[in-house]
Amino acid sequence: MAGTTGAVARLRTADGGADRWVVLLVLCVSLLLVAVDATVLHVAVPAVTEDLRPTGVELLWIVDAYPLVCAALLILFGTLGDRVGRRRVLLIGYGIFGAASALAACADTPALLIGARVLLGVGGAMIMPATLSVLRSVFPDRRERATAIGIWTAVAAVGAATGPVLGGFLIEHFWWGSVFLINIPLMVLILPLGARLLPESRGDLGGPWDVLGALTAAGGVLGVVLGVKRLGVGHDPFDPATVLPLLAGAALLALFTRRQRRLRHPLIDVRMFAAPAFSTSVGCIVLCMLALVGLQLIAVQYLQLVLGLSPLETGLRLLPLTFAAMAAGATGSYTLRRIGPRLMAGGGFVLTAGAVLLLTLMGEHDRPVLLTAGFVLLGFGLQTTLFASYESMLSEAPQEHAGGAAAIGETSYQLGAGMGIALLGSVMNAAYATGFGGLPGVPRAAAEDAAHSLGEAQQVADRLGGAAGELLRATARDSFVRGLHVTLLVSAALLLMGALAALRLPRTMCGAESAEPACPQPDRGPGEHPTTADRTRAASVPPSRGPGREVAHRS
Repeated sequence: MAGTTGAVARLRTADGGADRWVVLLVLCVSLLLVAVDATVLHVAVPAVTEDLRPTGVELLWIVDAYPLVCAALLILFGTLGDRVGRRRVLLIGYGIFGAASALAACADTPALLIGARVLLGVGGAMIMPATLSVLRSVFPDRRERATAIGIWTAVAAVGAATGPVLGGFLIEHFWWGSVFLINIPLMVLILPLGARLLPESRGDLGGPWDVLGALTAAGGVLGVVLGVKRLGVGHDPFDPATVLPLLAGAALLALFTRRQRRLRHPLIDVRMFAAPAFSTSVGCIVLCMLALVGLQLIAVQYLQLVLGLSPLETGLRLLPLTFAAMAAGATGSYTLRRIGPRLMAGGGFVLTAGAVLLLTLMGEHDRPVLLTAGFVLLGFGLQTTLFASYESMLSEAPQEHAGGAAAIGETSYQLGAGMGIALLGSVMNAAYATGFGGLPGVPRAAAEDAAHSLGEAQQVADRLGGAAGELLRATARDSFVRGLHVTLLVSAALLLMGALAALRLPRTMCGAESAEPACPQPDRGPGEHPTTADRTRAASVPPSRGPGREVAHRS
């Protein structure tokens, strides 16, 4: 208890708590590195292929090892931080991430690069949930925490958008390994800063850490994410290599949930999902990422293959989406206080659905004003919903399970991204493939090859040449635009369903943490247990007045 009081006193300085915002800066730099590394390699794939000559399977693992390992280990390291200290896990993650970056930059074989990417995933899985859970403990006041989460989400948007642009610049001027070297000087700077500035915190949980449960969760998430990713790149849903990981992952997650319900000291309090605010927030995060990643992937293909823009021009066209997301994060705290989580998340979904419907006006000719308006509304709407969802999820979770809750949020983020590519990509491919029957002068085999994708259709059209090639190229563009419209309509329907689901979120930022009027307490009979929200309110009471206190100190 003395440690808690001392840490809070150190973080709340006389000038209004400046130390907390310095801690937030360190956490945001950490997140920026992880977010950039998730996308920076995409533009380096051709250079890596030319230099290392990997097989198709090796190239797939070079790209996917990082996100797969990171997603699988989020729950493991998030809950470990609750037990042994979130700052400790974060600092170890810094060290692993920096060492793995150096190893990746110097890799001279595909196997070594895959191993380095696996280690990067381990480091990223230690860093990502720790940043959110440390933020949760450093900002006990809900209104200040909302501002901090807004900055945190804006940084995540910047990192995801910066990766391809930064990677393209480095590849153009240096060699492919330079995309990993950029991490090292920042890690050299942030490791001693983190050791000096970040407060240690852990949950007051007691009992042993459930190693078997952590490994079961890791295997379950790995299987589900691997299966979803295979669906996203067009593999047959009934292919054993796709369906078996999905089934095994789902079975392991079911076993994990059952085990956690029975343990006296569980890794994750699965009763959190019984609280409407928590479970709805997690679902909203999945749905947001499903829409964002799936639509971004399709938009990139549209800009490059239909409109004929260069990669640099494509990146510039997508910048309004990133800037709008940053604006939504920066203003999210004010918006949340004014309208509350329910209206904010639901309104963000409705705004995004409107943006998606606006983008159905896109055709085979460039309409830059329309695209810019649609991307601005899309970025602002999705980031608004993500902000409200993350804030509600963290505020609903008890402090002692902050690391586990953050890991659940980040796992939902990764799972939603994979599902977006799989679901919206499948809709797009199915709608696109219907327009290639009975083309006069086009061989049947050529039409079947062209039906796989727009990129392949253009290659086939170039080989055919003449009138047949032009007809095939025009048909492919028309089919792609038609498929794009179908996909956008499906996305709009999913987003409107999300708006309905958001009605389960609280109407206002209420509770002891928020400086708002307290929520009305439900009447409970004898023997009824408090809800997760009740435990959260208890955790926000000063240590001398209630349970659920946070054990925090500098070490």
